[in-house]
Amino acid sequence: MTEQNDLEAARRMPPLNALRVFEAAARLSSFAQAAEELSVTPGAVSQQIRILENHAGAPLFIRQGRRVVLTELGQTLDPVVREGFNAMRRAADLIYGPAMRRSLTVSVPPSFAVKWLVPRMSKFSLLHPEIEVWISADMQPSDVAGGRADVAVRYGAGHYPDVRTRRLADAGVIPVCSPTLMQGAHPLRRPADLAHHTLIHLRRSQLEEPRPDWTAWLASRKVKGVDAAAGPAYDQTLMTIEAAVHGRGVALAPKAFVADDLASGRLIAPFADGYLATNLGYHVLTRKTGVSDHAQTFVRWLLEEKTASEEAVDEL
Repeated sequence: MTEQNDLEAARRMPPLNALRVFEAAARLSSFAQAAEELSVTPGAVSQQIRILENHAGAPLFIRQGRRVVLTELGQTLDPVVREGFNAMRRAADLIYGPAMRRSLTVSVPPSFAVKWLVPRMSKFSLLHPEIEVWISADMQPSDVAGGRADVAVRYGAGHYPDVRTRRLADAGVIPVCSPTLMQGAHPLRRPADLAHHTLIHLRRSQLEEPRPDWTAWLASRKVKGVDAAAGPAYDQTLMTIEAAVHGRGVALAPKAFVADDLASGRLIAPFADGYLATNLGYHVLTRKTGVSDHAQTFVRWLLEEKTASEEAVDEL
């Protein structure tokens, strides 16, 4: 190839940063979420997309409310760009792999990390001291297929492309509160008593499927006269649980998350039949192929620990 041809090829190569922004926006169907993932402003995302569209000579996205959808050209470009970045990540694995051979990267939501996984990690370390586990607490779409994490746990319906998915735990909720709410002028004895107490809410996240809320729980018990929308809201389940521990009100929490607090007496479940099931759950994600022995060992331990945890919760 001549020098002139080299220059022409370079001019025809779209900017790598614009392609990176396109990949994130296409995967998340949102400029705002892409900006959050890449730690830039939404305006910067829009600018990079415009640059790429100028190179392509046609639009790549169509706005639909807060979401964006790919045009026909964008749909054609998306798998090619995604595979290109996956190849780059695999190359990074080859470069950095030898130094990290004995480590295992696990990505989990923050509340799951604090209320379930971290308290149990000492057990895993005793059983498998040869495996160093690095825990990343986040709710971003997990890049297990691309190699950024070896194992991930995510909340939802279990539909995750390009990975192997196994259901880890149900995500049904129960009302929990401080023991102090069993005292006073309006002790919490039956669901109708919630009319005299503050309801604690989990603010809906754009990164996760909606969880059962107070509207659903009260309807399931045919409770009337309780304002299902009133009360403080928090961004994470962990915050709602801690608010309940400190007597702020009554929270709806995944049963698995509050087992230790119930056992210690920091929280109580005021209603014997308070459990509300859901078809959503927590799922373990691994690559479809090439799963390391360490990752398989960790997943087996997770599933075994889940069974033991459920049995302990049922005894409470």
